[in-house]
Amino acid sequence: MPTENMGQPSLENETSVSVFTLSGLNETMENRFVFFSFTALFYPLMVFCNATIIFTIISYKRLHEPMYMFICNLCINALYGTAGFYPKFMYDLLAEDHVISYSGCMIQIFVIYSYALCEISTLTVMAYDRYVAICRPLEYHSVMTNHKVLEWILFCWLAPIFFISVLIVLTARLTLCGSTIEKLYCEIWAVAKLSCFSTTVNNVFGYTVILVYIGHGVLIYFSYFQLIQNCLKSIESRHKFMQTCVPHLLSLINVTIAFLFDVLYSRYGSKNVPQGVRNFMALEFLLIPPILNPLIYGLNLTAVRQQVIRLFFKKKVGISK
Repeated sequence: MPTENMGQPSLENETSVSVFTLSGLNETMENRFVFFSFTALFYPLMVFCNATIIFTIISYKRLHEPMYMFICNLCINALYGTAGFYPKFMYDLLAEDHVISYSGCMIQIFVIYSYALCEISTLTVMAYDRYVAICRPLEYHSVMTNHKVLEWILFCWLAPIFFISVLIVLTARLTLCGSTIEKLYCEIWAVAKLSCFSTTVNNVFGYTVILVYIGHGVLIYFSYFQLIQNCLKSIESRHKFMQTCVPHLLSLINVTIAFLFDVLYSRYGSKNVPQGVRNFMALEFLLIPPILNPLIYGLNLTAVRQQVIRLFFKKKVGISK
């Protein structure tokens, strides 16, 4: 729906935009009740799975180890990031007009993209943790101290918050000549493209952020190269790799592909791609990692799985503390 029909000022020239229209659902509204039903089931399940892992790790002292604390951070981040999307998405599925205020758009950008960057940072730190555990086991407890783990977790949050805050400040200074965002949610580049004037500063800083997080990826793959070399030397290292690194690698591949598609398609993508495909790929990093991470870590890691069973079935199966 054009913004002018809602009593907004004409957008023929530059204007002060107070409301954005999200057009990502326009071609799929005939199935909106199906999507709403699926989301109404999926979102609470995702919250439940992540909250269970968080509670389990926090509650049991034997899980107060670096690897489990980083997994806990992944789950907290998932709850944070998805809260910036799913409630608004479910509302839009039932509403006739898919609009969001300017301030609401900036908040959604901040939450969703700081979540995505925090996810990459946490996976990077987890790769380093596994590298130290497998390649330098005798040094592990001296390197990964509680103080160092806290520093890494703060890094995972503060760096994304800083980068996205700067991007939002740079975007907020732009004068916009449009109000339609061709996505299901607000996205930083989609807003910048509506600018009446040059967005060079935004582009330069945006590409700087992308390069920084590509650097994260290089560190991860370097860690895995070292891990694979080490794992060929002993059966014990191979077992550690299969149990703790393969789930991490699955998470990493999924997040990397989804985030790169979202970033690159926003800048260079063709409109010939069906909207349904675009929507799925735009949602992939908000859809798969938040449910995949607690499941693969909760089911694959023996210590976590045992404590989850103890949490829910202690009385039934007679597990004692």
